[in-house]
Amino acid sequence: MSLSEQSNPSEQAEKKIYLPRTSESENLKKIRHTTSHVMAMAVQKLFPKVQVTIGPWIENGFYYDFDSPEAFTDKDLKAIKKEMDKIINRKLPVTREEVSREEAERRIKEINEPYKLEILADIKEEPITIYHLGNEWWDLCAGPHVEDTKQLNPKAIDLESVAGAYWRGDETKAQLQRIYGTAWENPEQLTEYKRRKEEALRRDHRKLGKELGLFIFSDLVGPGLPLWTPKGTLLRSILEDFLKQEQIKRGYQPVITPHIGRVDLFKTSGHWQKYKEDLFPMMAENEEAANHEQGFVLKAMNCPFHIQIYKSELRSYRELPIRLAEFGTVYRFEQSGELGGLTRVRGFTQDDAHIFVTPEQLDSEFLNVVDLILSVIKTLKLDQNFQARLSFRDPASDKYIGSDEAWDKAESAIRRSVETLGMDHFEGIGEAAFYGPKLDFIVRDALEREWQLGTVQVDYNLPERFDLEYVAEDGSRKRPVMIHRAPFGSLERLVGILIEEYAGDFPLWLAPIQARLLPVSEVQLDFAKEVAAKMRAIGIRAEVDISGDRLGKLIRNAEKEKIPIMAVIGAKEVETNSLSIRTRANGELGTIRVDEVLDKIKESVKNFEKF
Repeated sequence: MSLSEQSNPSEQAEKKIYLPRTSESENLKKIRHTTSHVMAMAVQKLFPKVQVTIGPWIENGFYYDFDSPEAFTDKDLKAIKKEMDKIINRKLPVTREEVSREEAERRIKEINEPYKLEILADIKEEPITIYHLGNEWWDLCAGPHVEDTKQLNPKAIDLESVAGAYWRGDETKAQLQRIYGTAWENPEQLTEYKRRKEEALRRDHRKLGKELGLFIFSDLVGPGLPLWTPKGTLLRSILEDFLKQEQIKRGYQPVITPHIGRVDLFKTSGHWQKYKEDLFPMMAENEEAANHEQGFVLKAMNCPFHIQIYKSELRSYRELPIRLAEFGTVYRFEQSGELGGLTRVRGFTQDDAHIFVTPEQLDSEFLNVVDLILSVIKTLKLDQNFQARLSFRDPASDKYIGSDEAWDKAESAIRRSVETLGMDHFEGIGEAAFYGPKLDFIVRDALEREWQLGTVQVDYNLPERFDLEYVAEDGSRKRPVMIHRAPFGSLERLVGILIEEYAGDFPLWLAPIQARLLPVSEVQLDFAKEVAAKMRAIGIRAEVDISGDRLGKLIRNAEKEKIPIMAVIGAKEVETNSLSIRTRANGELGTIRVDEVLDKIKESVKNFEKF
């Protein structure tokens, strides 16, 4: 799988992926871009010593980076917003001006803005474009913007926070202050945005992960390296077991590969040349080896290792397809500022598989993989709103390897598949992995955010680079085609998405603890333990609350921990060999015999249903 991806083999895996924007969003882009300029103008009016750097629009808002001698406070943000309102209400025209590079440089030096000189040096096109707010403030900018500030609504704009940022994203350069804001067409949209933002905070997987005891981070271990608690490990294992069972049904063979490998392995694959800076530093046995880039690095992708397993013996066409699957842990040297909970980490486990097929088998095997991914999305209840993205290469880019012919064949195979299935899809030019195009599945979560989940790639290039062969029916040696696929992506990222999708209230089959038995008093404790043992014996994840608290607190604690099934046990339940069942899904179900409860739980889990 490609290297710069996080949760799966896609090029931008751990980041949010957004679908093509509507015309309304184009208008919001102009509003937000213009509002960022208004904010920068307000900041420099209030704080004349502050220098501006860059200020783009982003999803849901905008930001500007400032070099300020003093840290901005909440009080400063209120003053900046008040000044912005004044600027907007003046109905200043927003005008575009074209100037020569020399004139732009002269003006920048005149106002002593060194950051703008660096930005100017990076602009290759001419003439240089400048956008003005009235006759008082300007910045280098390509646009687009609204025509004047009267098209901005002060009541639909808010400043949200201040964060640290490095100039050019480089930790060795100046530390800047980034002010984030949001802007909308009307106050109603701002209100809805704030509601969704509050809901996002309620669902935040970092907060819920701690409350539910699923994972932790340790400064002593290091950032971006999650530690999974027993409950979190159970959750991961449930997901792994689910997919492993599906893979066994479909003819996949499990493999395990090391956590480190020789640099030469990644040079052959091309990952070293393309993504050397994203690999953890090389471990060399001596200085001479280090100078010649000979040593070991932490595994950042699984595909070169699986290729070695395929290549370990000569294969016959009769053996193909060969499907090698691994939940392989990989490591990426992400910048600390890019890390975020489980959704962007430095160590993560991919549900990776690599399928080696004859050219004639490519289409049918690709469709089989798509069927698996769709099945996974449906089981996880993420199938309500998703699209498929055909991630193809940008012919103008030099980041790709392989011949035009190989790329054309691979892209055609992907296009044939989505057309055969009649899938809703769009093309993402430039989103391909460096060795092959992909079909990426983009799902929309409960907060209307879009994420890339599963992915499947067609690869003619790595079999060529590693000189892979099989013996064809006529006895000749031929080159197989590789399919890379990951229905989950990374387990870490998937768990983060699922925590937020379910707000920590996992469906019964996925819940780390499915049932908690609540004895009313110590008298019922032995019976509760016997029932829990019966449950565990048939695969139900059950536990007994032995705290001795009053029943009301036992129930509240179970509710807080989002346990799907609570079974209250009093004297009557012991006498009748039954349980008083209360569920999060359906409330009070009354008193039910133990055997019936066990059968019903098993059946519900088997069918991925509520109890």
